[in-house]
Amino acid sequence: MPLFASLKNRPVLVIGGGDIAARKILLLRRAEANVRVVAPQLSPKLAELANQQSIEWLATEFDEAQIDPVFLVIAATDDSELNQRVFEAANARQRLVNVVDNQPMCSFVFPSIVDRSPLLVAISSSGTAPVLARLLREKIEALLPTNLGRMAQAASYWRHHIQTRLHTTAERRRFWERVFTGRFASLMVAGNETAAQQALEDELNQPERQMGEIVLVGAGPGDAGLLTLRGLQVIQQADVVFYDHLVSEGVRELVRRDAELICVGKRAGTHSVPQHETNRLLVEAALAGKNVVRLKGGDPFIFGRGGEELQAAAEAGVPFQVVPGVTAAAGATAYAGIPLTHRDYAQSVTFVTGHYKADSTPFDWAHLAQSRQTLAIYMGTMKAAEISQQLIAHGRDSQTPVAVISCGTRADQQVIVGTLQQLESLAKDAPMPALLVVGEVVQLHHQLAWFQHTTDSEGFNSSVVNLA
Repeated sequence: MPLFASLKNRPVLVIGGGDIAARKILLLRRAEANVRVVAPQLSPKLAELANQQSIEWLATEFDEAQIDPVFLVIAATDDSELNQRVFEAANARQRLVNVVDNQPMCSFVFPSIVDRSPLLVAISSSGTAPVLARLLREKIEALLPTNLGRMAQAASYWRHHIQTRLHTTAERRRFWERVFTGRFASLMVAGNETAAQQALEDELNQPERQMGEIVLVGAGPGDAGLLTLRGLQVIQQADVVFYDHLVSEGVRELVRRDAELICVGKRAGTHSVPQHETNRLLVEAALAGKNVVRLKGGDPFIFGRGGEELQAAAEAGVPFQVVPGVTAAAGATAYAGIPLTHRDYAQSVTFVTGHYKADSTPFDWAHLAQSRQTLAIYMGTMKAAEISQQLIAHGRDSQTPVAVISCGTRADQQVIVGTLQQLESLAKDAPMPALLVVGEVVQLHHQLAWFQHTTDSEGFNSSVVNLA
């Protein structure tokens, strides 16, 4: 029978003074129990707590009468005979008892706990498979936002006020369902409590106003494991997700099953959704009251036009948030074994896009050509020849190492390495998406590569350990 017991100021007896006892006492103290310890000696941590009068060192030897005034009992010793005595004495007095790591001698067990106080999630295998319970807890930890407890506290604060405004149980239930799936919840999870409180008040004052919000989420460079926990939580709450071609199938599979998925990607040489049309679709969906996620490869604010899309949202009065992502330059180079900076080779790194507006300011090639820096060039394969020529013309050594990383972090990742003067030929047939890396750090690739395989400019494959 799963129960949540209030231990605040209740006496609890712990037999044992070692590390295992200390772990149980930590849980008991978090529940504000009055902990009494019986042990010949205490571990340094428990001795410190006793000196601070945070726990009571009741005695050095166990006596059955010590059980009489307490609420529950824990035996955490390596003395099986003593544990048996504690178990029998507690049972005889109808006290709940737990003998650590001895399931038959437990009338209660400690579950694995996901703590979002005052919200608690407890997982138990009834003592049969505690490691399995712990693994399940870790999965649930990833799904539940850390600010969930603050959300519950805020809701508690508003409960009485809501009852005076909404008079039926059905009205209140529908209100809280909207609140806990709407902007109030989203803002609380993001840690913006002031705006969240205002959103809740707006919902109460204008229940007919159904406006959603837009959350801009960075999906990372490809490997679904690089999606942030916040990103995962957001896409599993979305009503509609607008994604681009750089968002991998693995990431898209993590989206809530009943969410609507709409591709608004852009690819050179193929039919694409114009940016102004994407902006319109995002705003339109949010104004219809939907929770909208704009899922973009890499980081949405690094060559992703995320700023333009949120400008459109701001102009339309639509609320929005941003969840950063792992940008391709960081993710792809890490999976290729190429540090962007290294004390011996590069003291700075510059992110550059090879695809820019026709009327934009030309590159500062003299700056980009400086040595001892790394260039990470997005969308640069079509202009690889110009990039190579300009860098060499402005002083970069033609033998500077370069890498072309295709489909970085994905199962089909390909890394081709060579020199700056070879960049055009290296990039010519590289699969998309591809990142160009220019700099001395590239020579560390052969030593540090750990994911998949690599191909050098001579066409030779070299095997590396695959830890994917």
